[in-house]
Amino acid sequence: MLTDQTRPADPGHAHEVSLDGTFDFLNTDDREDGFPRERLPTLDDALAWFVDRGVIHHEGADRLRAQAALQPESAQRDLARIHAVRRALRDVADAIIERRVPRAGALDTVNRALHARQVIELVPAPDGVSVDHRHVGDPIDDALARLADPLVSELTGGHPERIRVCDDETCRWIFYDTSRTGRRRWCDMATCGNRAKAARHRARSREVLIPENQSGSRPD
Repeated sequence: MLTDQTRPADPGHAHEVSLDGTFDFLNTDDREDGFPRERLPTLDDALAWFVDRGVIHHEGADRLRAQAALQPESAQRDLARIHAVRRALRDVADAIIERRVPRAGALDTVNRALHARQVIELVPAPDGVSVDHRHVGDPIDDALARLADPLVSELTGGHPERIRVCDDETCRWIFYDTSRTGRRRWCDMATCGNRAKAARHRARSREVLIPENQSGSRPD
């Protein structure tokens, strides 16, 4: 399902990513009524998503679009890289939830993405010294590193046991459980939760009707 996303104040400038932002990225591999729905089907869609969430500068996205126009095969490689890191991050998150070892290669893919994060460094300034950054890889590498980092931070200093996946098999959104009891089951009670309640009600109604039908009486 789709929920409201938190946008950075200035999408033209790259910002740090929250854990919810990482989950938003993972949930772009979506489902609608149980059927797969790819929310980032093209490189242009992915770049627009990155800019909108503030993990790629407008200028960097425009350079990548220009390169893709000249070299279409590079666009396919870049999109495949984005999908591969998203898939690996999702498998790591699922492994945390399911208390299992991630699939072969998932950790390697995430680790490669993490190595491309930007480097913070001191630079001269008119009034003495300032702080700037430089990118280790291309803008996509940097964006993927930013999106991977919150999950790592949650593992090392947060509450990874609060990472959840929606119990609705037609949804399976990943989310962070902020409930007091830590037992939240649905990504959104108003949709998936209510759908599950309605399904349970229908199942109970059938259980009542079956014995009556078997005895030859007609249900009301």
